[in-house]
Amino acid sequence: MALDRSNLRGIAFAITGFAVFSTHDTLIKYLGGSYAPFQILFFSVLFSFPLVSLMLMRDPQEGTLKPVNPGWVALRTIAGVVTGASAFYAFSVLPLAQVYTFIFAAPLLITILSIPILGETVGMHRWAAVALGLVGVMVVLRPGSETLSLGHFAGLTAAFGSAVVSVVTRKIGRQERAAVLMLYPMMANVILMGAALPFVYQPVLVQDLGILAIVATFGFAGGLCIIAAYRSADAAIIAPMQYSQIIWGALFGFWFFSETPDQNTFYGALIIISAGLYVVIRESLGGRSQNTPVLRTRSRTGAETSPNIGAALRAGETAPTKRAPLANEPKAE
Repeated sequence: MALDRSNLRGIAFAITGFAVFSTHDTLIKYLGGSYAPFQILFFSVLFSFPLVSLMLMRDPQEGTLKPVNPGWVALRTIAGVVTGASAFYAFSVLPLAQVYTFIFAAPLLITILSIPILGETVGMHRWAAVALGLVGVMVVLRPGSETLSLGHFAGLTAAFGSAVVSVVTRKIGRQERAAVLMLYPMMANVILMGAALPFVYQPVLVQDLGILAIVATFGFAGGLCIIAAYRSADAAIIAPMQYSQIIWGALFGFWFFSETPDQNTFYGALIIISAGLYVVIRESLGGRSQNTPVLRTRSRTGAETSPNIGAALRAGETAPTKRAPLANEPKAE
């Protein structure tokens, strides 16, 4: 696949976007030293509403905010809320690089969930990659040799919730308005996190309100960069760029929190990234996947302040009819 100017521009947008997301996560970790994750999430999403509303004002799709698929939208919304709360908690209590390692397992979980939800046929190659990735998760967790914390569970929950959101979006994304896909999870976050505030609230310093506003802005800006990346370059080139976050996570963790990733985190991340890259490669080969669920995953785990990237990319497009499989289409692998 040639790296022409358009693809290089897409790579630049993607690397910039994921660097912005990593800064967003670093600020969440900083705030996590003083405030509960529910409180951080509440204010971050609240501050992001005006930014996302400005984007939705340009949505050319007609219709109401009533979902076409209420059950799937409800499942996606619940998964989005769980993902956001879990990711914010994990960033608050675990090293940044370790949280990214768990998040990187999401493409493997997407592959598994695409079977019952999308009817995807997963062949031996991708199953082997999934198994290898799960081995990588075990390397990071080191069950039996270290006490597992709620933070580890939260990191894995964020990865699973993100996978659910991605697969459901793939299933219903072209039938629902971008406004529905963006606003429902945001409204649910504000309502549910707001309900939890009386139990966890701490008075917010003025400077920390400013940081919360920056978190919202960075989440939105990172999303815009990823949208620009996918509009400029092939998905097979942009998708692997998410793994650059572990570099930023290691650097920011070391600079600001004196974190040094241990050997198990390093080796586990290497295994998980390798497995995820292999899944991307298999999906990018024509005929290997009916739905290409990983390649078509756009949004980023834990960025609840970011616009839904897939919905934004589809806004204004005409929903295509479902393609019937070709008689001579190669078997999925």
